[in-house]
Amino acid sequence: MKKIYLLIIFILISNCSLKKVVKHHGVHNLEKKQTKLKVNQSNRNDIINLIGPPSTKSKFDNDVYIYIERKTSTSKLRKLGKKVLLENNVLILDIDGRGILISKQFYNKEDMNKILFDKNFTIADHSKRSFIYNFFYTLRQRIDDPRGMKRSKN
Repeated sequence: MKKIYLLIIFILISNCSLKKVVKHHGVHNLEKKQTKLKVNQSNRNDIINLIGPPSTKSKFDNDVYIYIERKTSTSKLRKLGKKVLLENNVLILDIDGRGILISKQFYNKEDMNKILFDKNFTIADHSKRSFIYNFFYTLRQRIDDPRGMKRSKN
């Protein structure tokens, strides 16, 4: 009987890991890779070869490439395994029409905490009927009076 208990305990302990499990999303080592990019020297091909395809692309007057790196891990037992944000990096690259890097902006977790957001908010005006309400209202009228007899008498 002791052998069975020892075997169960051994299996449970062997499956436990002392290392933290780190979940990584996005581009690995973004902070190191962005230092190799030079403004007015690096081109679109250099960027894609070094960092890879962007997480998000935007096109206004110039191309804007956005790269994201996020690392999370579980916390200690006393915090009941909540997720802890280890790294949260964002790199924004602005590329002109010829494919040359015009500007780069790198934001880490501390920089993002300093960004101020506007406290104002927009109030939705629900006084006017929406398109869906009007559509169902018309549909209900046609179901109630398919020939339009009630409407024509008025």
